[in-house]
Amino acid sequence: MTINATHASPLAPEWLAVPEDLNALQAPMWAAGVEKNDAGEVTIDGVSVSKLKEQYGTPLFVMSESDFRSRARAFKDAFDSAFADICGGVDVYYAGKSFLCTAVASWVSEEGLRLDTCSGGELAVAARAGIEGPNLGLHGNNKSDAEIKRALDMKVGRIVVDSLDELERVAKIASSRGETAKVMLRLTPGVHAHTHEFIATAHEDQKFGLSMAGDTTDEAGLSAAEEAVAAATSYASIELLGLHCHIGSQIFEPDGFALAAEKLLGFLASMQAKYSIVMPELDLGGGYGIAYTPVDTPRPPAEIAQAMAAVVRSKCAELDITPPRISIEPGRAIVGSTTFTLYEVGTLKTVRVDATEGEDGDNNVTYPRRYVSVDGGMSDNARPVLYDADYSAILASRNSSADPQLSRVVGKHCESGDIVVRDVYLPADVAAGDLLAVPGTGAYCWALSSNYNYLARPGVVAVSDGAARLIVRGETEEDLLNRDMGVANV
Repeated sequence: MTINATHASPLAPEWLAVPEDLNALQAPMWAAGVEKNDAGEVTIDGVSVSKLKEQYGTPLFVMSESDFRSRARAFKDAFDSAFADICGGVDVYYAGKSFLCTAVASWVSEEGLRLDTCSGGELAVAARAGIEGPNLGLHGNNKSDAEIKRALDMKVGRIVVDSLDELERVAKIASSRGETAKVMLRLTPGVHAHTHEFIATAHEDQKFGLSMAGDTTDEAGLSAAEEAVAAATSYASIELLGLHCHIGSQIFEPDGFALAAEKLLGFLASMQAKYSIVMPELDLGGGYGIAYTPVDTPRPPAEIAQAMAAVVRSKCAELDITPPRISIEPGRAIVGSTTFTLYEVGTLKTVRVDATEGEDGDNNVTYPRRYVSVDGGMSDNARPVLYDADYSAILASRNSSADPQLSRVVGKHCESGDIVVRDVYLPADVAAGDLLAVPGTGAYCWALSSNYNYLARPGVVAVSDGAARLIVRGETEEDLLNRDMGVANV
């Protein structure tokens, strides 16, 4: 017995409904300015995907510059407004790890944001973009001496220290240069965000941060966090700016942020009193979620800002302390939805999958699942295989009146786990040569890209005011072979 493919399939996850209109772009997954024209083609700021395909090929990351700028301004404006009466506004650091190139670094600076980096390479991008050191931060759980020295050379506004060992190294390096390093201490407040284990970063059993819990090897019984505060105050070469935390990524509910803020403010107040110091800054991290699928419900920046401001205002009043200057680090929430990945369809096949349990109790019931192969995959989007991340997709090169069919969009790599979109309803007449667009690929897709199977990494195109330009050139086979030193150049 076979079930009609046009009905909602029991193979689909419960959250995935058959779209009322397969040709419609479902908000809020797409950037502002992404539409479908009269011919049924997806366009971005008036530029059609067929034109982008012709000029730049596929796969291709397609980004809206105006949407990026708008989202960056929205965070800056919303948090400045919400915290104006508390600490005079907020310093918004764009988390460069989500996606960084010199063009993006320039947009960040032009929109009044600062830039958070995690390596010497990201510092190099910032320098090339002309961002001044005081507007930069350096993160990382295992910074090299060279990276610390580079940060000091650039006079970065903050080095976020991740461990006692690193604090000592930063102090020694700064002292040897006769300089003072501006430092924040990254703490793990033990807040468990509702997210994937690999991107939850504030619980104790992981590599990041100084524990606020009692676990310690210190003879005085101090937590690692307090031990770091005590040590920082003893180093003449360290200027302790304050505290930092980051509870995870792709978080929709505000409860975790509120609890982390309360814990850090309480700790900050107790440390200031105990060690007779003032720590003027508190960074509450990022991790705000975006819409990857139609059921995701991200909160607007103003709502996030107001909720966090209420907690900080109330807690500081309760503790009777001067509110520290607040900073945040959105990355995905700014860049994620600005971008879609454009692919060309290749081979297709449909398989029959046994139902776990048929409604009529018939164990012979099977359901169709179609595999739609595209010309990219896990080399340009590793998130589905890393985090079981869900995405959506749409037929981008034309409209279709065909029935919906449950599909699995897969890549061309030699891995069965090479899945781009695990479950999506696409028109039954999707065929080789069609173009698919996968929204929400601005964050951690290009940044995590690889050359698996010797595929060249795609380029990134920025579209603005009806014109497209490359901001990251796609690789060529020559690029790949130029790094292979096993045979003399011919």
